[in-house]
Amino acid sequence: MSEAASLPYVVLDVFTDRPYAGNPLAVVLEAEGLSADQMLQISREFNLSETAFPLRPTADERSAGADYVLRIFTPGSELPFAGHPSVGSAWWLAQSGQIPFGTVGQLCGEGLLPIEVTPLGATLTGGSAAVSAPQDASRSLAAVGLADDDLVEPQMWIASAGLAFSYIFVSADALTRCRPDVTVLRAEFSYPQPATGVYLVGWDAARRHARARMFAGDIGSPEDPATGSAALGLGALLVARGELGNGTHEVVIDQGVEMGRPSRLTVTCDVVDGELERLRVTGGAVKVGEGRIAVPSG
Repeated sequence: MSEAASLPYVVLDVFTDRPYAGNPLAVVLEAEGLSADQMLQISREFNLSETAFPLRPTADERSAGADYVLRIFTPGSELPFAGHPSVGSAWWLAQSGQIPFGTVGQLCGEGLLPIEVTPLGATLTGGSAAVSAPQDASRSLAAVGLADDDLVEPQMWIASAGLAFSYIFVSADALTRCRPDVTVLRAEFSYPQPATGVYLVGWDAARRHARARMFAGDIGSPEDPATGSAALGLGALLVARGELGNGTHEVVIDQGVEMGRPSRLTVTCDVVDGELERLRVTGGAVKVGEGRIAVPSG
């Protein structure tokens, strides 16, 4: 495989501080000449929940504040926004000297979003937050093999800070007994469905700590070990439910435990006059591999 017919890539683990934990991410570099179909083919080859393609901005995009443009693909489709590809890509671009550490501008389908990058990881600011009225939870429960008596709250919500998920508060025991139905997940919980996944939450209000699992139909496997976009949505939902009052609050989320890929995400919510003003998710990243991948023929 010649270098002219291939592109460099790195594989990162995101929302962790050590290899073989967190959420794996492929970051494909120098991909400006690829079509969307070629990017999708590469994403299917890696078969990770997401593959990221950071691109050089045009002169107009740079003058508008973009340090880079990020395109994000699952094995099934392109996403306008996602958490661990944003955190991981920003961290790697800074580590490799392509962007500075500090606050940079990422342009993606959700718009121009600030990311603060450090040597250990990055903090992503979420997109516009939206929370639905309470809804019936039966279809979401069926998709993950749970029942009404597993609920801590009798209903569910759809919330988004860039990507929408179905949020269900369940018992700690229920988190260990999930049996995802891939057929239902693919049909009803894939992008661009109204909810792109089912996010189960074991919530400890006193500690402001959540144990979470996320299931979706188009991410290569039914379960995701760390979901930054869903963590942001949880922050928006907690504010909308009145659980986080005025001030700045941190919510710690542990995810991926049942998969053997423990992940930690920290969501920071700024609340002013009872309204959510700013929402951020922070996580670490480490490199676990690198190489070159052949450019698809198209």
